[in-house]
Amino acid sequence: MSALIGRSRPAACGWILASSAMLLTGCSLWGGPSKPKPAELGPNVPVLPVRQAWTARIGPTTGLPLEVLVQGNTVTLASADGSIAAIDARTGGDVWRASLGQPLSAGVGGDGKWTAVVTQKNDVVVLAGDRELWRQPLQAQSYTPPLVAGNRVFVLSADRSVSAFDAATGQKLWNQQRPGEPLTLRQRGVLMAVGDTLVAGLSGRLVGFNPDSGVVRWEAPLASPRGTNDVERLVEIVGPVSRRGAEVCARAFQATVGCVDAARGTVEWTQPANGATGVQGDDSFVFGTESNGTVSAWKRQDGAKAWSSDRLLYRQLTAPLALGRSVIVADESGLVHLLSREDGSPLNRLSTDTSGISVAPVASADTLVVVTRNGGIYGFRPD
Repeated sequence: MSALIGRSRPAACGWILASSAMLLTGCSLWGGPSKPKPAELGPNVPVLPVRQAWTARIGPTTGLPLEVLVQGNTVTLASADGSIAAIDARTGGDVWRASLGQPLSAGVGGDGKWTAVVTQKNDVVVLAGDRELWRQPLQAQSYTPPLVAGNRVFVLSADRSVSAFDAATGQKLWNQQRPGEPLTLRQRGVLMAVGDTLVAGLSGRLVGFNPDSGVVRWEAPLASPRGTNDVERLVEIVGPVSRRGAEVCARAFQATVGCVDAARGTVEWTQPANGATGVQGDDSFVFGTESNGTVSAWKRQDGAKAWSSDRLLYRQLTAPLALGRSVIVADESGLVHLLSREDGSPLNRLSTDTSGISVAPVASADTLVVVTRNGGIYGFRPD
C-alpha cells in the first residue's frame, strides 16, 4: 500500500487497488503532527436529562463501515471479525447471535426475515436468524451494507456495479455496471428502496434502477468531478441519507449536500458543503457534520442555511441522528452530544468508553443506541 496526499484535501490517505477501482482507505482529514486541538467543551449542563439504560458487547468495529440496522424493537449490528448480533433495544439482551468466522467489509442489511453482510473475501452472506442460508461471490469489494427488500438482496460494489440476488436461494438475478471516476471511497455508500425504485449512489449521482431488471430509470447529479487529477476529482455519495416520502437528501463527499425527488429523479436543491459523512433530518431540516467538526442545519424546503455550530470543532464527528428536539452526534473520544435541533445549542453530553465512535447513533424502542470502536453497545433513555 502506498501513501499519497490529495492536494485538494488536508489529508494523509492510504490507497489500494481492488478490481477496477482504486479505494480510499483510512483517511484522516486532520492527520499528522499539526492536527488542530479539539474545542473545549466546558461543563455539561443536562438541559435534557438522559440516563444509561443498559450496555451490551460485540467484537471491535474498527475498520468496518458499519450500519446499525433498526427493525422495530431490534437493532442488528456486526463486528469487524464477523460476529453478528440482534439486540433487543428495550433490554439490551440478545435476540440472536452468529459468527461467520471471517472478517467483514460491510454490514448490516436486512428486512426482519433475512440479514445480509459482505465478507472481506467478497462474498455476500445471507442469514435467517442465526443460521447462514447462502453466500455468493461478488466481482469486487463492497463497503455498503446490502439492501434486503422485496425478497431480494441488492449489493453495491466498489467498482460501481449493482447486483441483485434472490433472497431465499442466492440465485443471481442481474448485474448493472456503471462508469465512474477511477477512485472510490472505502466508506459506506447509499443503497435504498424508494417506492418501486432501487436508489444507489454512484460517483456524485443518485441513480434510480428498476429493481426487477436493473434498467436505469433516472440519474440525479448532486456533484460533478472537478480538478486536474484523480484525487481532486473524487466525488461519491456517502450514507446515511435523510428520506421523507419520495424525497431523499444526501451528501456528496466533501462537495455538496442536496435533496432529490426520487419519484421523478429530479434535483430539488444543492448547497456547497465540506463533509465526509452522511446526513439526517426531519420534516423541517437536514443536519450534517462538516470535516472540521462544524454541525450544520439546512432548511429542507430550499437548502438555505438555518444554523451552524462550531462548539465541536475538530472532534471527528459521526453523521447525526435527528431525534425529537435533539440532533445527536458522537465523536472520536467516545462522547455523545445532544444538540438543539433549533439552533445547535447543547442539551446534554453522554459518556461511553474512550475507544471512540465512528458509526452514527440510532434510535429504537425509545432508546438511543450507540456503538463504540471497541464493541461497546450503549442504550440511553430520557429520564
